[in-house]
Amino acid sequence: MMGASQTVDRYISFEGIDCDQRAQQLVAMVRHRIAELGEGSQWTGYFVTKLAEAEQRGQDELFFVGSHVNALRELFALDDDEQGNELLEALEEECC
Repeated sequence: MMGASQTVDRYISFEGIDCDQRAQQLVAMVRHRIAELGEGSQWTGYFVTKLAEAEQRGQDELFFVGSHVNALRELFALDDDEQGNELLEALEEECC
């Protein structure tokens, strides 16, 4: 088991990095955020479409996150969502 002070080098092993669960958590945050924004937001239409396309193609949440990093950053920047930004940064660094 990894200690809290250890850093994981994803190029050696993904052991101890729950990329899938964290990507699912981020996508849940996106769904919640676009629901809050409502249909008047450009981001709502964008992410509703992209999430539906990813589902139709059989792409998982981690693939979705890796494919839309910049748009996700913009979404979380709307209201300085630190939790969303931190999770996105960790996923990008450790999993994508």
